[in-house]
Amino acid sequence: MPNTKRFSAETIAEMELLARFELDSMQHGLKIHHDAPVDVLGAAQRLFDKGMISQADGGYLTDRGIEAAESLQRVLRSLEP
Repeated sequence: MPNTKRFSAETIAEMELLARFELDSMQHGLKIHHDAPVDVLGAAQRLFDKGMISQADGGYLTDRGIEAAESLQRVLRSLEP
């Protein structure tokens, strides 16, 4: 039986936020403003709680976040036409 895993809205929001980080330069972080959409604020908090970003309102990718973002970028590139 094939794996029919569906991504939750929370997981998609986290992946979308991770995909916003520029991996070419670790000098660029993200600042999530307090008036950002609630799904973005929640994603940032969850990524912070998981140790993937340095601050609950964005900041920089941690080592764990870099690994996750690089993996996500590889998947996204492989899905491009």
